[in-house]
Amino acid sequence: MLHPPPVAEPARRPAAEDAAPVRRLPWPERVTAWLNDPEDPYWRRPAPTAAQQRRDVLAALGLLGVALLMSVLMHSYAGLAEGDEPWRYYLSTALIVVPLAVRRRHPVPVVIASSALFLGLTYASPTAALTLSFQGAYFAALYAAVAWSRDRQALWVAMSVVVGTMGLWLLGAFTVTNAYAEFLDGLGEVEGPLPQLPAYAASTLLVNAAYFGGAVLAGRASWRAALQQHRRTAQARRIREQSAEIARRAVVDERMRIARELHDVVAHHVSVIGIQAGAARKVLGRDPEAATGALRTIEESSRTAVGEMRQLLGVLRAEDEDSGDAAGRGPEPGLGEIADLARHHAAHGPAVELRTVEAVPGDLARVPQGLALSVYRCAQESLANVLRHSTAGTVSLALRTGRGPDGPWLELEVLDDGGPRGGTAGTGFGLQGLRERVRLHGGEAEIGPRSGRPGWRVRVRCPLPPAGPPAPAPGPDVGGSEA
Repeated sequence: MLHPPPVAEPARRPAAEDAAPVRRLPWPERVTAWLNDPEDPYWRRPAPTAAQQRRDVLAALGLLGVALLMSVLMHSYAGLAEGDEPWRYYLSTALIVVPLAVRRRHPVPVVIASSALFLGLTYASPTAALTLSFQGAYFAALYAAVAWSRDRQALWVAMSVVVGTMGLWLLGAFTVTNAYAEFLDGLGEVEGPLPQLPAYAASTLLVNAAYFGGAVLAGRASWRAALQQHRRTAQARRIREQSAEIARRAVVDERMRIARELHDVVAHHVSVIGIQAGAARKVLGRDPEAATGALRTIEESSRTAVGEMRQLLGVLRAEDEDSGDAAGRGPEPGLGEIADLARHHAAHGPAVELRTVEAVPGDLARVPQGLALSVYRCAQESLANVLRHSTAGTVSLALRTGRGPDGPWLELEVLDDGGPRGGTAGTGFGLQGLRERVRLHGGEAEIGPRSGRPGWRVRVRCPLPPAGPPAPAPGPDVGGSEA
């Protein structure tokens, strides 16, 4: 290998002028980031739909028919290897194709099962192992595992085991057994620039590297394409939401401006009423006509002020009316609706587990409605943030009551196991509003990353009055349901 000529090392700058060292991630994390995505290495590809699973079954059946047809043709014009049996030949061809029916639903088990079948069936029917359909079916299993596995860490462990096992198998075939030596003996002596056995070993190594590497790269490209599509969809949704929010804020700002103007008009009429009432009181005894005119002005101003006040209230209520609440507002949610909230988020994102713990039975039923509403809004904001900004696969939501030196308390804790989702950023207003709600009830909020493990933690604790208007108790637990 050629090396460049030595170059004089430049004088080192003083330590104070050195650039700050760049912290490098541990190599397993770097490998995971490269194999998946540097910005979002823990993204989970959505599971295949029912229609996709049906297409997998139909595709496997079609491939099985084609593979058996090609096997019949090959058997007819080339025959079978010495010692091979027709029933083993056709059965091996069918068995390597069957796992592909669930390749996207269970990608990692399929690649493990296909690898075991590949090794075993190669000895059961060497003729089948050399066919294009046999090799293509195993390639499809490798590709599907990389493209569709949701647990990427489990995938790369399984792929490392598969590739390592195949490498040891090839190494044993060249060194321990005489399989390839006997194959080369059948070819006879060949005059070439390289020794025959090393050349065949290098050729086999390159072919297998291209085979496995091609499957991994193709699967990774499919996985990254799905991630890019997910990002585009999420970005389009955020743009729509932001556009709707900007439009709503513009309408609200205009209504507030109109409300301020109407407020000034109403204040003017009230001021006129006060002045005219004072004048009427002073002239009532000595000038009844002037007092009558002042009272008439008061009457007209009061009617005008009432009309303007109605317009003012109509403007302030217009936002709720546009939202479909003009006919009347429904009851505010409380602790009893947190179970429905958890189920809703579990159906659209990570699995949500709801747990309730009461220090004294009936504590949750005695939570005042105002506090119950605030706790519900805190849970709603926390779960929405997980759905929008986290790669979590599981969320734990706990409601607890307890007793302390300062009296009874109510606590809500939301934990997730994900990392930050790339390309998402919030305004921070939601968390600020959450803190304001907690402070309103004299409580405290802890919001931030979990210590010692991935994920985010939201914990709010508020004093629980010894008695208060009863609120519905939470429903049954929600656990383990995923979209």
